[in-house]
Amino acid sequence: MTRIAIVTDIHHGAPSHTKRGDTALQLLADFVTWANAETPDLVLDLGDRISDVDSQSDARLEREVADVLCGLDAPLHHVCGNHDRDNLSVAENADILSADLAHEILDLGDWQLALWRADSKINRTAPRPGFDLPEADLLWLSQMAQRAQKPTLVASHVPFSGHSQIGNYYFQRNASLSTYPQSDRARAAIAQARVPVACVAGHVHWNTVTTVDGIPHITQQSLTESFTTGGEPARAWGMMTLGEKVHWQVFGDDPFEATLTPSRHRWTPPLAPFFTELAAE
Repeated sequence: MTRIAIVTDIHHGAPSHTKRGDTALQLLADFVTWANAETPDLVLDLGDRISDVDSQSDARLEREVADVLCGLDAPLHHVCGNHDRDNLSVAENADILSADLAHEILDLGDWQLALWRADSKINRTAPRPGFDLPEADLLWLSQMAQRAQKPTLVASHVPFSGHSQIGNYYFQRNASLSTYPQSDRARAAIAQARVPVACVAGHVHWNTVTTVDGIPHITQQSLTESFTTGGEPARAWGMMTLGEKVHWQVFGDDPFEATLTPSRHRWTPPLAPFFTELAAE
């Protein structure tokens, strides 16, 4: 079995209406203490380490987060979130974190971890504001899935399950910013795998499990989010155990726990629309 400690959406920076960024560094230090006591095999940071301001401020905030994470005993792996990319390039993030931020596959023994570091920068100008997934990122995901020889956990910042955002403070009225416009193609890419697959992401600031075509998609709550916790930071971090089953537990003030059994079998393709079928008869 492999145990992965997960933290996401740290959002170090000034507090906003629901993000308690003023508590981020202390909560992150608490996570480091907890993770060192739990001795996971690795630690996964799913991005949005900061709340962006400008390039100079963002670099300082990222360095402050990196300094706290340096206290981890286990190997640490990062992906970039959209706030990490608003004013800083991938190369600048990599330099601050002393990390490689290209797509990567880690052999975990019985499983593999696919770090799908897809472009997470949000275009904020017309005519197409929002995410735009590069073809090269989709191609890497597709080739990884086709070549996978063992159960695979796909980690990204942006989820691509297409799950409902009803009730989400940020995304109920901004659902297009909760995922990629090409998320259907990303789901089709991983559906090619002949092994069990599970996906984990951050970005949407709540705990969810959504199963699509037999593949579970997980999103984990932000460390400092407060819209689900009455104005106080959620203090959320998680532990995922990969074995015959996937066990995921989120700790803090917005707890969640699930045990999942990913399958190598994909579901039977859906029927055509009923009314079209009846009309044809």
